Amino acid sequence: MLLTKSQIEQHNDALLTQHQRNFECLSGNVPGVEAVLKKLTDFQVAIPSWALGNGGTRFGRFAGKGEPSTLEQKLEDVGLLHQFNRSSGAVSLHIPWDIPKDAGALKQLAAALDLRFDAMNSNTFQDQPGQAHSYKYGSLQHVDKAVRKQAIDHNIEVIRYGEELGSESLTVWLADGSCFPGQLNFRKAFNNTLESLGEIYAALPEDWKVFVEYKAFEPNFYSTTVGDWGQSFLFASKLGEKAYSLVDLGHHLPNANIEQIVALLLNEKKLGGFHFNDSKYGDDDLTVGSIKPYQLFLIFKELVEGMDARNMDHTKDLGWMIDASHNVKDPLEDLLQSVEAIKIAYAQALLVDPVKLNAAQEANDVTLAQEILQGAYRTDVRPILAEARLRAGAVLDPVGLFRQLKVRDQLVKERGANTVATGL
Repeated sequence: MLLTKSQIEQHNDALLTQHQRNFECLSGNVPGVEAVLKKLTDFQVAIPSWALGNGGTRFGRFAGKGEPSTLEQKLEDVGLLHQFNRSSGAVSLHIPWDIPKDAGALKQLAAALDLRFDAMNSNTFQDQPGQAHSYKYGSLQHVDKAVRKQAIDHNIEVIRYGEELGSESLTVWLADGSCFPGQLNFRKAFNNTLESLGEIYAALPEDWKVFVEYKAFEPNFYSTTVGDWGQSFLFASKLGEKAYSLVDLGHHLPNANIEQIVALLLNEKKLGGFHFNDSKYGDDDLTVGSIKPYQLFLIFKELVEGMDARNMDHTKDLGWMIDASHNVKDPLEDLLQSVEAIKIAYAQALLVDPVKLNAAQEANDVTLAQEILQGAYRTDVRPILAEARLRAGAVLDPVGLFRQLKVRDQLVKERGANTVATGL
C-alpha cells in the first residue's frame, strides 16, 4: 500500500497549529535554522531489504504478519516508509536473499517509488542450496583455494547485479575466523583474505567503492579475521583508494569508543559508511538510539566535524544505512523510529558551535567543552525534524499516522497473515 496525498494533508492539518507553535519557539533560539533544515531534508538513510520482516535470534523467530514475500513488496514497503518521512530514499539489497529477477522492471518500480539502490551486500556466512563448497570453516580466508574462489565469484556476481540496478558500492562482511586456539593460522588467514579481497577489488567498476566491514565476535568466538577497525583499515589501505572501512555500531566490544574510531578513519580518508543500530551487550540489532542516544550524538558530532574539515558532502560521500533484524516490534514502526533517531542525532550535532568548542579545547577548558556538547544534545530538535518533513511533503507524526491508518492491518489484508520475508 501507499499513502494518498489527502491522507498526509489531513493528518498534517490536524497537527499543524501545535507544530507551528513548537517550531517557532525552538527556531528562534537556533542560529542558522534554515541551513539545518536544508541538511535534514537532503539527508537520506538506506533501508536494508532484510529489515522489513521480523528477523529473530539464534534461538528462534517469531514471524510477523503481512511481511513482504517478494523483492517487489520489499521495495513497496521502503517506498511507504519514504512517504512517511521523506528520509528513506534508498534500499540496500542482500544477495542471494533478494536476487533481482528483472533488473529493468525493478528499477522502474524503484523510480516510481522515488527510491535508488544503495550498497549491495554479499553473503558468504551461510551455505546456500546447491552450493559446491561449505563455508563452515570460512570463505575468503579458507585454507582450500576452491572455497575461496567460490566466495570471490559470489562477490563478483553481486557486483554485476548492482551494476544492473545502478548501485555504486559493495559491502563485504565476513563471518570468517576461529572458535578455538590452534584452529587457524592467523597470518595465513589474513593473507588469504587479502588475496581474495584483491580479486574482488579488481572486479569493481571504475566508479564503485568496496566497504570492508568488521565485527569483534560472532559467529566465531576466539578470533575474527576482520575483527576490528584496525584490521579493516589495514585491508582497505592495502587494497587501494576505492576500498574503505565500514562501521556497524553493534560490531564492537562493550564500551568501545566508536566516536574516536570514526574520527580517525575520517582523518585517514578511509571511512566509507555506517550500519546503524543499537545494543546493550553485543550485536543486539536494537532500534537506533534506544539504548545509547548520547553516544549516537557524539558519533555524529565527529562525523559532522570530520566531514566538514574535508569539505565532504553529508548526503553522498558516506554510506548511511540501518542494519537491524528485530523480533518483537513491527519492522516498519521500528524503521520509522530508527530513521528519526538518526536524524535527531544529526540535527543535534549540527547545533554544536565548532568555533566555541575549539576555543574551549585549546584552552583546556574541560567544563566548558562539556557544556557546549551537552547543550546541543539536550536541545529537543524534534520540531525541526517535523518542519523538515512538512516542507518535504511528508508526515508530521509518522508513527502516529502509521497506527491511525492501521497500516499493518492493511498489509495483512493484502498479503495474508502467514507470509514470511525472504532471506529470514
